[in-house]
Order: sequence, then C-alpha cells, then structure tokens
Amino acid sequence: MSFRAAPLSVPSDRDKETLFTPEIRAEIDRHIAKYPVEWKQSAVMPALTLVQEYNGGWLSRELMDDVAAYLDMPQVSVYEVATFYGMYDLEPTAPNKVCVCNSVSCMLCGSEDLISHVEKKYGVKPGETTSDGRFTFKEVECLGACRHAPAVLVGKTYHESLSARKLDELIEGLE
Repeated sequence: MSFRAAPLSVPSDRDKETLFTPEIRAEIDRHIAKYPVEWKQSAVMPALTLVQEYNGGWLSRELMDDVAAYLDMPQVSVYEVATFYGMYDLEPTAPNKVCVCNSVSCMLCGSEDLISHVEKKYGVKPGETTSDGRFTFKEVECLGACRHAPAVLVGKTYHESLSARKLDELIEGLE
C-alpha cells in the first residue's frame, strides 16, 4: 500500500523560499511509506534531517513548522524532537561539525579531556563555531559507541577510541 502525503500548505509569500521542493517531499514520502499510514509522524526525524541538510545544516522555526504541517503533527511535537536530539541545530553552523560524546562511558574514557583540548587548542566552547568558521563544536549526549569510547562524530563519520592527537588530525583534515 502506498501513501501520498497531502500537499504542504505554506503561505504564498514563502512559496519561492520553502525548502519543500518536490524532490524533498518525495524523499520525505519515501520515509513516510516505511510506516503504517496512521503512523506517518514516525518519519519526523528523517524529515528534520533532510530539511536541515538542505538548509545548510540548521533548522529554522519556519522549517520545523513546515515539517509539522507536512506530517500532520503539532508544532510543539516537532520542536521537542529537534531540541532533544543533538544532531539538530537551531542556529546556523559551520559547514563542518565536530561532536564529542559526553555520556558516562565516554567521560570515563576521556571525552572530558577531548572537550577541554578542543576548547584550549581551537578557542571554541561547545555550541560555538571557530573564529575562522571551519567547524562548529558540539558536546552531545550519546553517540551509541560506548564499547570503544570516547566517541566523536566528525561530519557524518563516527570515530572511536580517539586521543587528542587523532582528533587533531581529523580536525586538520577538514576543508
């Protein structure tokens, strides 16, 4: 059984600016189709991820409202998802993101040292972007890689068992 989402209703003055192009709607619809029709709201995370990527790495309130309308969800439910998970950004970011896990396993294996190292060496605190705009530094709740902690996400690639030296190599390799 296939499901076709109802057209997104956005104010006419934003029609030309919306990121909800036919291509993005089709991609969101592919995720919606993975769930029973009455559970289409389950596609909220992939929808937010797609919209964030197409918006240069961050979600505006208007875009979250568009996702809510497209998935027939209360706006506040979309805000809750976007603010709970560390992979979503509600402000513009650098093209690159360096995310250090701060869960208990990672902390016990040195993530606090990695965070301190990045703060001192690159002059940036979690939630900030380096002065040269090269990367946004984030401290995230869990990357799900406890076995080989500390875990770091650079861009879309997970790295485990990192030392400060290895993290520096990854950061220096960013364009």
